[in-house]
Amino acid sequence: MIAIDSNILVYAHREDSPWHKLADRSLTELADSGSPWAIPWPCVHEFLGIVTHLKVFRPPTPLREAIRTVEAWFETPSCHVIGEAAGYWDELKLTLESGRITGPATHDARIFAICRLHGVRELWSADRDFSRFAGVRVVNPLIPRG
Repeated sequence: MIAIDSNILVYAHREDSPWHKLADRSLTELADSGSPWAIPWPCVHEFLGIVTHLKVFRPPTPLREAIRTVEAWFETPSCHVIGEAAGYWDELKLTLESGRITGPATHDARIFAICRLHGVRELWSADRDFSRFAGVRVVNPLIPRG
């Protein structure tokens, strides 16, 4: 299963993003493929916080529109929303300790631990900080694979 990080969700949603077309196409192709894919709950929260934030986007996405976007993703039959579940604490500890994570990077460790817990094989993200973790392949779908 492939999971999608919040930055890819933001780029796919915001037409004013320079990466909009690539992100939107990648996400659409994944959703249309019928293969299972996932959005971690922390990425949903972060997506909503970013696209509706006046200091990030002018104008920001209206909350109702942002919610409709999330609901459209959730309605895709192959989409799974993943979060903390039994065994999460052990995954998080392992992720934090193996990556020597402290401070704000704990947020990324949380996403990564959730992905590992749910058997995600690949995380799509434009965030290079995920390279500090092991157990899930991190791919930037905005960079052509060669």
